[in-house]
Amino acid sequence: MATLLSPRFLRRGGPRVGGAGGASNASDARLRFLRRGLEFFAVVSVVALVALLFYGGNWGASLGAVERLRPGWVLAALALASFDWWGGGVRIWLLARFLRGRVPFRGMVLAAGLNTWGSYLTPSQAGGGPVMIWAMSRAGVPVPEAMIATFMSFVGTVVFFAVAGPLAIVLGAGHSLRAHALGVLHLSLYDLFKASAWGFVITGGLHLVVLLFPGQARRLVHWAIGWLERRGGGSARLAGRMSALRDGIDRMQECVVQFLRPAGLLALAGGVATSALAHANKLLAGYVALRALGIQANFVDVLLLQTSLSFLLYFAPTPGASGAAEALSAALMSVYVPRTLLPIYTVLWRATVSYATVAFGSLVFFRMLRGRPGEAGAEAVPAS
Repeated sequence: MATLLSPRFLRRGGPRVGGAGGASNASDARLRFLRRGLEFFAVVSVVALVALLFYGGNWGASLGAVERLRPGWVLAALALASFDWWGGGVRIWLLARFLRGRVPFRGMVLAAGLNTWGSYLTPSQAGGGPVMIWAMSRAGVPVPEAMIATFMSFVGTVVFFAVAGPLAIVLGAGHSLRAHALGVLHLSLYDLFKASAWGFVITGGLHLVVLLFPGQARRLVHWAIGWLERRGGGSARLAGRMSALRDGIDRMQECVVQFLRPAGLLALAGGVATSALAHANKLLAGYVALRALGIQANFVDVLLLQTSLSFLLYFAPTPGASGAAEALSAALMSVYVPRTLLPIYTVLWRATVSYATVAFGSLVFFRMLRGRPGEAGAEAVPAS
């Protein structure tokens, strides 16, 4: 992440492929890392779906379930998949516009979609932020502002779930989930939802500390930079990078302070509200997939289950939570979906949540690099 604030990145929007020595090698390595993530995601997803076919116990019935799909709901699922792009784009556009003034909406839509794409191709979703910052810098947003807007978009996500989850509990939603247990864990699905809701509350509290005490956070980071400099043994190259990093951190603190003013709080509130759009596909995909299969279910109960699933998958170590997503979804949604329908349900659910974004994002990203996945392009490559 430190290379994001190197002088070369700040001047040009990222290390260039095809440049001299280390920069070219680093960019090639990042391209290979993303391509390996794409390959891993694809292979593990296919293996997981085949495993679900075996679990269903009746390949003929599972594959034949395609015939019962309702076209209207399938189209709704495909439309919902686009919320990763334009839903997230609205949010990051609002946040970046507050920091930077006029920013291109189309560029922010691309940045939001590529953020999700990058998170699906890297372990524990680690690559989403760097890819978003890279895409925003290409659209004309300086890197420090892009980093703060990215951070604030994550804060918006955490605050949205931290408020919506406990509010749903207070309003009495989801009590019917008490009737469904998780087997060996001896927990009901309602207990799982409450645990995930409070998980978002705790995470939100930690982010709130950074927002309310930006000066202390800045001093801590500066101390860490100083420690790295001392360990570097007086290297002039390292000293230059650390100086640029300090400047970037100072600019980031200024941006955070702006969000604590009335206009900034209003922008942050907009980021929280538009998080509903940014995560609409993840929250609604389960219900839409059920309806596409002709399965009736309580909308609120399914929404709460999808919220729990989203929280749990944040911690999955595989790219795009591949393997874990299919297994967890099958475990949670089996209360609604018969075993033989789980494969087709999972395909439709995953297509809405991730497959469509991974496929379209790969085309967009490597086209932006003006190369193919196996080649080094002529554009900047994000540091992940």
